Amino acid sequence: MTELSGNQKRKMKSASRLYAVQALFQMEQSQQSVDKVTQEFLDHRFGAVLPDGEELIEGDIRLFNQLLKEAVSYQAKIDQMTDRALVAKWPIDRIDTTLRALFRAAGAELIAADTPPKVVISEFVSVASAFFPEGREPKFVNAVLDHMAREAQPDAF
Repeated sequence: MTELSGNQKRKMKSASRLYAVQALFQMEQSQQSVDKVTQEFLDHRFGAVLPDGEELIEGDIRLFNQLLKEAVSYQAKIDQMTDRALVAKWPIDRIDTTLRALFRAAGAELIAADTPPKVVISEFVSVASAFFPEGREPKFVNAVLDHMAREAQPDAF
């Protein structure tokens, strides 16, 4: 097996973060289990070739699995952290489903604490930009994740 370059590994991790947000969104919308959605993504998304010939990037399976597992296991804790980071009149249940999935995936990575918070924030702001290229959501995501990161890993700041 060929050794992956650092850039390839970063791209795979970035793809896994995007896939994790998509998977969490799908779980919420379809009420499917984490195991079912995980298997679907591993079988049909990671490295898949679309009908138009576009190839989806391979993801970092370990990171993808970790984000989903932690997001599900610690959903209540992550949602409470998110609520504290949001304006009082906007609890997490009023937030767009895509943003809610994003905050859960990012919160899972912040709790796992093996990635520096600034990297987590930057990566998930990029994910927000992919979903909302014209909107203000990336700046909103940056502010909320900064607050969540300071709560989850106060020693990192």
